[in-house]
Amino acid sequence: MKIYTFFNYLLIGMFPLFIGMKVFSNETIQKEKPDKIYHSNWIDFNKNGAKDIYENREESIEKRVEDLLSQMTLEEKSCQMATLYGFGRVLKDELPTADWKNEIWKDGIGNMDEQLNNLAYHPNSATDKAWPPSNHIKALNEIQKFFIENTRLGIPVEFTNEGIRGLCHEKATSFPSQIGVASSWNRDLVSQIGHITGKEARLLGYTNVYAPILDIARDPRWGRVVECYSEDPYLTGELGYNMVKGIQEERVVATPKHFAIYSAPKGGRDGDARTDPHITERELFSLYLYPFKRAIKDAGALGVMSSYNDYNGVPITSSSYFLRDILRDSWGFKGYVVSDSRAVEFIADKHRVAKNHKDAVLQSVNAGLNIRTDFTMPEDYILPVRELVKEGKLSMETIDNCVRDILKVKFWQGLFDSPYGTEFEKADATVSNEKSQKISYQASLESIVLLKNENRTLPLDFSKLKSVLVTGPNAKAVDHSVSRYGPSNIDVVSVYEGIKKKFPKNIEINYAKGCGFFDENWPDSELIPMDPTASEQAEIDKAVEMAKTVGLAIVVVGDDEETVGESRSRTSLELPGNQQKLVEAIYNTGTPVVVVLINGRPLTINWINKYVPAVVEGWFQGKFGGAAIADVLVGNYNPSGKLPVSFPKTVGQLPMNFPSKPGAQANQPTNGPNGSGKTRVGGFLYPFGYGLSYTTFKYSNLNVSSKIKSGKGEVIVTLDVTNTGEVKGDEIVQLYFSDLHSSITVYEKQLRGFARVSLNSKETKSTTFILKPEDFALYDLNMDFVLEAGDFNIMIGSSSEDIKLSQKINIADSVVLSKQIKMSTSK
Repeated sequence: MKIYTFFNYLLIGMFPLFIGMKVFSNETIQKEKPDKIYHSNWIDFNKNGAKDIYENREESIEKRVEDLLSQMTLEEKSCQMATLYGFGRVLKDELPTADWKNEIWKDGIGNMDEQLNNLAYHPNSATDKAWPPSNHIKALNEIQKFFIENTRLGIPVEFTNEGIRGLCHEKATSFPSQIGVASSWNRDLVSQIGHITGKEARLLGYTNVYAPILDIARDPRWGRVVECYSEDPYLTGELGYNMVKGIQEERVVATPKHFAIYSAPKGGRDGDARTDPHITERELFSLYLYPFKRAIKDAGALGVMSSYNDYNGVPITSSSYFLRDILRDSWGFKGYVVSDSRAVEFIADKHRVAKNHKDAVLQSVNAGLNIRTDFTMPEDYILPVRELVKEGKLSMETIDNCVRDILKVKFWQGLFDSPYGTEFEKADATVSNEKSQKISYQASLESIVLLKNENRTLPLDFSKLKSVLVTGPNAKAVDHSVSRYGPSNIDVVSVYEGIKKKFPKNIEINYAKGCGFFDENWPDSELIPMDPTASEQAEIDKAVEMAKTVGLAIVVVGDDEETVGESRSRTSLELPGNQQKLVEAIYNTGTPVVVVLINGRPLTINWINKYVPAVVEGWFQGKFGGAAIADVLVGNYNPSGKLPVSFPKTVGQLPMNFPSKPGAQANQPTNGPNGSGKTRVGGFLYPFGYGLSYTTFKYSNLNVSSKIKSGKGEVIVTLDVTNTGEVKGDEIVQLYFSDLHSSITVYEKQLRGFARVSLNSKETKSTTFILKPEDFALYDLNMDFVLEAGDFNIMIGSSSEDIKLSQKINIADSVVLSKQIKMSTSK
């Protein structure tokens, strides 16, 4: 058998490996019993009775990787290139069974995703091994023990998981959706969220978290706007940088997604339409790649997820330009690339640029994909890899490069030094502890944006109130704060519950649902408006009658998990179903109305903005959402959030976002040589960066000092901010700049700084921003990244359209900061 194995190696261009004069193959007899492989400071993974280089923690990662790689067979290498999805998704077993020795992962596996995490909305994944955390550690230890003790080289498996709203694990700490977190404009808060997510992951046994999402949300019709930080690349990049750093400082890999241009499907379509982004090369680098560059080149992310869309006719997951030229050669990426689910399969069956699945596998590996993930058995990918090598179509050098990246990550994670979880008591005491819950609550508070507050309707004056009606589909709903990408089995506080707890006890709180999230004919009812059915009208009527008897109606409307999210794009941005009818009917009773939005995308709430005196944007809040909303209504917390996305007035304006080119979103002239009349609606309903407060702020004493010369130095911007109102408040100061003359058309106004400033009544604080040469640079005619000489306008404001102070500077020298890697025509 050993002779046969020897000639097998020769056929694929390999030679038998001699270590200590021993020849290894898959049939090598293990010389030691499993309990004999564990030593005080090393593990005999290959069970040969000697401390190999890869088993020696004193050696460098590079040497350990090369030693291990030199001992691996094709079978073992190919197994490292695939994901095994966890129990209830692909894997049928919670724990190893005797049959595992007959499965393809008898030779190891790259990673296991979402194993025993009690995934929300997936009853087949239900398990008693997710909680308490010590149970989960013990379960993963059993699985890890299988791979260490029952595979020839004992390569540990990596356990991966999602983490965009807190770790995707039962009872982990829950946070608002990314669009909500971004409304805080708070780098420190995002860093804390990253640390909590990473720490809980590590304690539970996960060493790789698929977060953050760094797609920019330029089209609000797209379903996953709720999971994005912003439509703006700078804000997204700053928050993404801090999330990555926070996770990885806990010795857990951060894997940003979805690389790249995933969030720009034609017409905002999602689901089966995951393709065809109409984005120019300059937009690609200026907008869509900027956050990934910040996370990978600057923050050092060791993971990245390749998306399943194409760009310029080439699927990303089969594009060496994206996966090698940009990621590794230009940005210095040191980790591994994992595919989004079905990204490899789509190369053949959606994009149709591969002859068959096997050809798609070949293209993806050659392009630079390291690990394939899909909801099918891993052999669907592993076996074609082996066949392609044996057929001479896929080189062992390519395989080695692929596996080398994976092993480097596993060594960085410490899996070869401490593969088993041991902190049982610490995990039980730490995961979702009181300290983390306080940060979660703070995140919910800071995510809230006050959109309108006419006549100081809020905070509520309870001296004038005896009774309140809380109505609307989101009044008691909680599913919006339970995501399949975040914690499950959490006790979410609804808006109704929050109000019951926070409002004075002498206030009578009434409830009526009013209507569902959508009507029985939705979404067709968005094309042809239809009257509510008899039962739907009865719900509205019940709420109306109750509204007539109270002093205030709080109408809580918006989205749930069925109206926004993955594969839930829309053709309208109006409130779905009968929700608008409910708001109008309540308003027409004459009872004062406050509208609370719990939603995942911008909504065209023009009627509400015109007639309702107070509007609060809550987003998808997380565990403490209802309590945080109530705190804002009562006045326990002064809202400070600012919009990370623009609100258009109608879908007919789309695309309508920030930043934009000069005049690209201007209204039509009504007079002058081209003033031919009014035919369109112009302007935003609420612009990027917008948000009100219960106090007022004054900006003064702007000073801008430019010390940039020959592409080096910095611009220092200082100003004072004063709280001129009567209550404490946080102001988010925003810095924008305009390039007044450039070689190519650039964005009219670009965000390049922001700071949260907390101020007591009448207090003044100084704020400083430091800008680098690259902050002013652009991609020129040759697509090189260039700082051009000229005049720039520095602007300070409380939103993109509310500029308070400005000052011009001059940069004297033009400098090429980096040469562009040219886009090749090959894959």
